[in-house]
Amino acid sequence: MPQLDTSSWFITALSTAITLFIMMQLKISLHNFPQTPSIKSVKLTKSNNPWELKWTKIYSPLSLPQQ
Repeated sequence: MPQLDTSSWFITALSTAITLFIMMQLKISLHNFPQTPSIKSVKLTKSNNPWELKWTKIYSPLSLPQQ
């Protein structure tokens, strides 16, 4: 059975890794990132809920009359 020639595997793997690295660097360098991020102002709006206008009494179980 003939032996498999593996003498070129190292240079093939190395050149593939270098090519992928260069292609990724080029892809990232061509991407346009925003130079200055804009500040978004946050305004809190108060919503009028019907239960905020009414006065309700909350009874604690301990303050209820004994039955």
